[in-house]
Parts: sequence; structure tokens; C-alpha cells
Amino acid sequence: MFTFNAIAKPLRNPLSRRSLAPLLVACSMLSACAATPPAPAAALQAAEQSIRNAERERVAEYAAPELSEARAKLAAAHAAVGRDDMTQARRLAEQARADAELASAKAEVGKASAVNAEMQKSIDILQQEISRNTGVR
Repeated sequence: MFTFNAIAKPLRNPLSRRSLAPLLVACSMLSACAATPPAPAAALQAAEQSIRNAERERVAEYAAPELSEARAKLAAAHAAVGRDDMTQARRLAEQARADAELASAKAEVGKASAVNAEMQKSIDILQQEISRNTGVR
């Protein structure tokens, strides 16, 4: 028959308790090593998609530095995955996505400003034509 005393009796010996301490430390270290986060596949894919979207929108004319930074951070994220530094890889992938989205936003502002300037130019031309046709200066 199995009893708790059969297990507890050897632990009462101080020598046995001392020999368990290194074993417990080793087990806790192994469990910490096993807790490596998985590769940030979703974050990497999101960054890649954001960069592709930015390239498709032709943002390089308005936000080339931000797009270059996004590409560099994505490459660094892939390198971090290669080094098994998943925390850094996730961080860099998220930054790459944010930089690509910033590039897209800056490009939209730049395109809108260009359209606005063109419209203002057309308005000025129309006002000149109206003034010329009515004889008012």
C-alpha cells in the first residue's frame, strides 16, 4: 500500500533536501528556456502587407525615408527571427508596419496637397478669366 510517509520520510533527511535544491534550480532554468515565444508570423505578415500596400500606392515620391525605414526594420525583424530573438523580431515587425503606414499617410497628405494646389491654380485662372470678361480689374 502507498502512503504519504513513504515519500515524505526521505525528505526529512537534510542531505536529501540539499540534493534536491540543485535539481529544482535546474528544472526552473529549463522551464524558463522552454518559454521562448513563438515566431511573430502574424506581425511579420502585417508588416510585409503594409509595405506592399505602400509600394502599390507609390508613396516613395512623398515618403521615401519612412518607406526605407520600414523595409530596414522588416529585414532586421527577419534577422532577429534567425537569431531566435522573437521578442525583438515582434517589436521590429510592429515598427516596420507602423513606418509603412506612416509613409502611406504622408503620401496621402502629399497627394491631397498637390491636388489642392492644382485646384487653387485653376480657381485663380478662372477668376482672371471672369475679371477679363466683365471688364473688372
